[in-house]
Amino acid sequence: MIPLVKHLGLVEYQQTWQAMKQFTAARNADTRDEIWLLQHLPVYTQGLAGKPEHLLHASNIPVVKIDRGGQITYHGPGQIVAYLMLDLRRWKLNVRGLVRLMEQAVIDLLAPFGVIAQGREEAPGVYVGNAKIAALGLKIRNGCCYHGLAFNVDMDLAPFANINPCGFAGLRVIQAKDLGIVVSQSELELELQLVQNLIKLLQQHKSEKSAQ
Repeated sequence: MIPLVKHLGLVEYQQTWQAMKQFTAARNADTRDEIWLLQHLPVYTQGLAGKPEHLLHASNIPVVKIDRGGQITYHGPGQIVAYLMLDLRRWKLNVRGLVRLMEQAVIDLLAPFGVIAQGREEAPGVYVGNAKIAALGLKIRNGCCYHGLAFNVDMDLAPFANINPCGFAGLRVIQAKDLGIVVSQSELELELQLVQNLIKLLQQHKSEKSAQ
């Protein structure tokens, strides 16, 4: 059964994080997987290994210490967030495989616009040249994951200047709008295409593993 897709709109971070944790804690072997599509009000999130020195300048944007892997990043309006609540065993996936799959979903999203993007083995995420357009973070609990990916579409990038994005000093951050992708009419289309890519890749991976 394909994951249930939920469109949550513009939501506050803390309540969404709590909802992800509650969903994952309560699920069992029969629980249907879900993918949540949303945007967040401005917030910095700092992962389990997050070092406080990667917050370079204090601001009025809250910093929330959370349970995903990785360092600090920024979420705000104009960024498409996809949270994946998946039973990895169901999809015959390990964490590395899921990271590569999420990266590929964004790479495939950008390709029809003539944008060549790539992942990086040493620094998960999606990059166009040396600039990062999508960040990833996951938490695994009892073989199930939550958190997911954040894809920059048409947002205020200024808050990224207050941090070392994902722990990398001087890392440039880019968005779809900067690449000539017209998003005023198509943000929902990009969101829908992203989730279609994710589901397609999950199904392909499972089929390939099942055939082996």
